[in-house]
Amino acid sequence: MRILGVDPGLRTTGYGMIETRGGRVTILEAGVVRSRAATLEARVREIYEGIREVIAQYHPEVLSLEEVYSYYKRPRTAILMGHVRGAICLAAAQADIHVVPYAATMIKKMLTGSGHATKDQMQRAVRFEFGLDKVPEPPDVADALAIALCHRFHLKSAPHQEGGYSHG
Repeated sequence: MRILGVDPGLRTTGYGMIETRGGRVTILEAGVVRSRAATLEARVREIYEGIREVIAQYHPEVLSLEEVYSYYKRPRTAILMGHVRGAICLAAAQADIHVVPYAATMIKKMLTGSGHATKDQMQRAVRFEFGLDKVPEPPDVADALAIALCHRFHLKSAPHQEGGYSHG
C-alpha cells in the first residue's frame, strides 16, 4: 500500500510517500512544496499543483493529512490553513484518493509516546523508524513522514475500520 502523508503549510507543505509491503515500510519520496507567491490564491494554487504532481507520480492509495487546529489567540491561522487543506483534499479527490485526517497530538503520541513531542523529537523518531542516517530536514518532511506512519500504525491496529473524508 502507498500512503502519502502531508503536513500542510501556507509557505511550506511537507510530504512523505511511503510504501508498505508485508511488514516492511520504505520511503519512496519525501520533500516539500514551497510557495513563494505574494497572494493567498497563488500560494494555494502552488501547493495544489505540487501535491497533484506527487500524486500523479506515485499514485498513493490514501492521503493522510494533519487536521487543522487553532489557538484561540490565532483564529486567522486556522482559517488560512483551511484553504491549504482544501487544496490538498481537492488534489486527492480529483485522483479518487481517500483522505484520512489525524490530530497532531495523535501523530506525536503514536510515534513518540507523547502527544506534546517537540519537532526535534519527531525528527528523531522518524529517523529511528526508517533507519535513516540523519534526521529528515526540514522538520516539515519529518512531520509528513510521521503522518504517513501514523496511518500505517492505525491500519495495523484497526484494519477493519475506515474513517476520514469521502468524496465519492
